[in-house]
Amino acid sequence: MERIRQLVGESLLYCFAVVVLTGGFLAFHYVPDGQEVAYGGSYAPLSGVPISAAYDSVLTISLDVPGGLSMRQLHHSSTVVLFLGSVVWAVLGRLRYTPALAVLGFVVLAGLGGYGSADDLLSGTFLGKVPVVVWYGLHLMTALAVGAALVVSSRREAAQRPRTPRFVALSIVLAALAILGL
Repeated sequence: MERIRQLVGESLLYCFAVVVLTGGFLAFHYVPDGQEVAYGGSYAPLSGVPISAAYDSVLTISLDVPGGLSMRQLHHSSTVVLFLGSVVWAVLGRLRYTPALAVLGFVVLAGLGGYGSADDLLSGTFLGKVPVVVWYGLHLMTALAVGAALVVSSRREAAQRPRTPRFVALSIVLAALAILGL
């Protein structure tokens, strides 16, 4: 059971790498600003409609940046896999494994920060009153915390049970199948 938990944890590390790579791409095109701007992108029904600069950049990424929508979808699906995998990882550790619980909590906060920074789903709620830049900061800080917890846990487990090339390959394949299967 411990080796399976280690395999899931290692797969989470590779899912996180996909999240970081796609998030880096998205960050180059994202504007964390809550000021209202008139939409001027390629989606004609929204032309001239006042929306936040953050949401405008999200629409621009989705509709006007080549490969932007694919990157958003890959970022989202790998984040969902990261969340579900951290639930499995915590359960396999019988909820006593501190890094797994920390990763689970940080992934939830990072997801909430990601949704808040897009300024689309939370804007009509009380959470919509939080500035976009705060959501974006929360998203980035919790992503760093997730990465740190995964790396520390992976190194600790590798010291106890060394990884073989076959084990690493299996965890990469597992992560890829989980991400592409969603």
